Amino acid sequence: YCVKENNHGKRGKVIGVIGNSRTIKRGLLFSALSYLSFETYQAICQAAVVHAIDKVEEVLEQADYLYESGETEKLYQLLIQYKESEDAELLWRLARASRGIAQLSTTSEEEKKVLVYEALEYAKRALEKNESSFAVHKWYAICISDVGDYEGIEVKIANAYIIKEHFEKAIELNPKDATSIHLMGIWCYTFAEMPWYQRRIAKLLFANPPMDPNFYSKNLLLLGKTYLKLNNKKLAAFWLIKAKDHPAHTEEDKQIQTEAAHLLTGL
Repeated sequence: YCVKENNHGKRGKVIGVIGNSRTIKRGLLFSALSYLSFETYQAICQAAVVHAIDKVEEVLEQADYLYESGETEKLYQLLIQYKESEDAELLWRLARASRGIAQLSTTSEEEKKVLVYEALEYAKRALEKNESSFAVHKWYAICISDVGDYEGIEVKIANAYIIKEHFEKAIELNPKDATSIHLMGIWCYTFAEMPWYQRRIAKLLFANPPMDPNFYSKNLLLLGKTYLKLNNKKLAAFWLIKAKDHPAHTEEDKQIQTEAAHLLTGL
């Protein structure tokens, strides 16, 4: 009994050592596989990130080309696929595209309202993702302004100060962006319609225009309308003719041509 027990005990110890050795080997193998798996996982993730960045850049290039070409509907169809994106560059472009569709003459009033609010939501998300982008501030301000048409006069007046703040931030971030300066001018023009503010704003804005007025057809129209308000018919006619004859690349350009022609008939 004692011999058996001793033999059995020895056998137990040998078996225990072998068992422990196998456990250690399995542990080392598992650790090695885990490390390799982690390395592979990291490599796959890095490759996916690079691919995703490349994909975003490709989409942005396509979007900018379509925008410059005046392909409003194609632009919207391209970007709406990325409405759940977390990329600010995609989101502000989607806000711009949504607004573009809203402005089409074929868009119903109900659809326009939906698109205007959707555009604001995209711009707001873009701002949350990147507060250092001048384009984000610019389009956020534009979208707030659009929504004001549905919110009533009190909200519209309150929003005016928010709009001004974001246009100023856009100009601060990119002083060479003519669109931001133009839109800041529109903001001032709105207040210039008030008799007590009219001369002061006109003097500030139009003595030495801070940008090339020909870069955007609406600039030409607004210059003409401003001179009309100042009863300077000669200069009003000069700018309105330029607005009427400016090449029309977008639906808005066509509307501006029509309005300019209508104003000219009254001079």
